[in-house]
Amino acid sequence: FACSSSIYSTPSIVLESVQKREDVRRKETMTFKGEPVVVQGTAVASPYDHSTPAPSGAATGQAASDPAQHGEKQETRCRDPIFAFLLYGNVAAIVAVAGIYGTAAFNQSLDEATSGSNYIGYIIAAIILGIIALVLAGLTLPVLMCMPAALIKVSLVGMIILSGAMVVIAFMNGSIFGGIIGAIFFLVFLCYAKAVWSRIPFAAVNLLTACTAVRKNCGAIVIAYFMTALTFAWAVLWTISLMGVWEEVVTKNCVGTQSECLAQTSSVNYGYLFLLFLSLFFTEQVIQNTTHVIVAGTVGGWWFSNEGGCCSAGVMGSTIRALTTSFGSICFGSLLVAILQALKALANSARNNENQIAICIAECIIGCLESILEYFNKWAFVYVGLYGYSYIEAGKNVIQLFKNRGWEAIIADDLVGNVFFFLSLAVGLLCCAIGAAFNDKTQFFVEYAPAPGNVQATCAGIGFIMGLMLTSILMSTIASAVNTVIVCFAEGPAEFEANHPELSQKMRATWLEFYPSSGV
Repeated sequence: FACSSSIYSTPSIVLESVQKREDVRRKETMTFKGEPVVVQGTAVASPYDHSTPAPSGAATGQAASDPAQHGEKQETRCRDPIFAFLLYGNVAAIVAVAGIYGTAAFNQSLDEATSGSNYIGYIIAAIILGIIALVLAGLTLPVLMCMPAALIKVSLVGMIILSGAMVVIAFMNGSIFGGIIGAIFFLVFLCYAKAVWSRIPFAAVNLLTACTAVRKNCGAIVIAYFMTALTFAWAVLWTISLMGVWEEVVTKNCVGTQSECLAQTSSVNYGYLFLLFLSLFFTEQVIQNTTHVIVAGTVGGWWFSNEGGCCSAGVMGSTIRALTTSFGSICFGSLLVAILQALKALANSARNNENQIAICIAECIIGCLESILEYFNKWAFVYVGLYGYSYIEAGKNVIQLFKNRGWEAIIADDLVGNVFFFLSLAVGLLCCAIGAAFNDKTQFFVEYAPAPGNVQATCAGIGFIMGLMLTSILMSTIASAVNTVIVCFAEGPAEFEANHPELSQKMRATWLEFYPSSGV
């Protein structure tokens, strides 16, 4: 591997007494204008002096270099490499299967599907709608930066309205049980909105900070779209491989006499099917988490070193680290989630068999474990991107960080997620409306007679998918930035104050207003 080291680190100085904290306060005041930052009642070192050693009496049970307090730059070496080789073997196996078995089956199916049909008009429509969706998705970024608090409030109200509408629809259709369940969820959403309403200001400034970091390093967005294209290419390759081995995976049995097959039943070889699902989800998870790690490293560079630009050192450095020294760690966490996803998909495919209750229970348990592991990965990969930890070390450090700060309940507030969903939905609906303007009288559909079907409805569907998918990609990039901002604010407020004083003042003011006991 071509190895690259992390380019920033965060020291800390822990002082026991109030007098010592005041000494540090006076020294830092001489270093830069404004008050020094106090985290959990502890003064931290000057952001301009990353080599300041801890004083001899600084320990309070944890050393200054204790990773539970702050992350540290890791030495340059490839971590968890065995899992990277597992991914390489997985991709090589799928490529080989697709080349040997899948090509002929795919071409035959494609010829049968397109026989007598012309899809060029739909392809042109998809390209046009894709360009429109990209423009509209790009416009969501300045909208997020202009009115983050308003969007969070609208998303919460919108969630309540949608749940209420589902209750009304259920009762109108005569579904009493569905209406009761919907009413329960409506009340839950109402209580949730009331409970988190006071936390909106901090969530808003958090979102504003993340959007600013992404805007200053727009190359991360380009990488996210490239990774999405790579995911699509992988899905196509995997589908070709699946078609090639279908006869091996599914055993067909004739119903009737040996001379005359009246019907066919299929029995699935679940061993082959599990391996195929595992291969699919493993690579998809790696691509998704690689993007997350790149964004985390980019935001870290902006936070600690004020790096910016389309091809800034933060973007390029984090990309190189994610694809080299940290790639094994990404593959490690991705494989764990992929195993659970494959088991869940296998259980779902077996729903038509006996023991339906047992399968349903197993699927529910697997789904819960998957959610827990994905939540763990979300924060662990932030540390992988920031400092180059191995997967296990990153998870331990980031969880310990929040535990020490007492933020377990705070990080559970996912207020910005609703904003991302509603913005993606809004762009999807706009593109849907634009697509509905196309019909068989449109110029390119006149030139290329389309396949039988409702052209207007098909183009509307294409527009909705394009808008929803492309906006979701951008929103996922900002979501990764939001997670990184939370971690960086937990352990690097001094650096934030030095490099981005205006945003820092906003975050500290709103945080102390609603969480005065945190001491940030």
